[in-house]
Amino acid sequence: MNIAQLKSKLIAENVDPSAYSLIGGLPNEAYCIGINNGIWEVYYSERGNKSSLNTFNGEQDACLYFYNWLKRMI
Repeated sequence: MNIAQLKSKLIAENVDPSAYSLIGGLPNEAYCIGINNGIWEVYYSERGNKSSLNTFNGEQDACLYFYNWLKRMI
């Protein structure tokens, strides 16, 4: 799964888009996935901080982890 496929899957499953960011950053109270210096990051963003940070070398692993984590958490 890549970011485009992840986005389509989340839209098809009616996951609230305010609950996540597929471009990283530090939105308040959102699950995030993004790439930083060639490393994929999956984390929860709250008050300008990244928590529960997990890193991945590949997009596919990061997207699969993000999808499963987000579905468990919401």
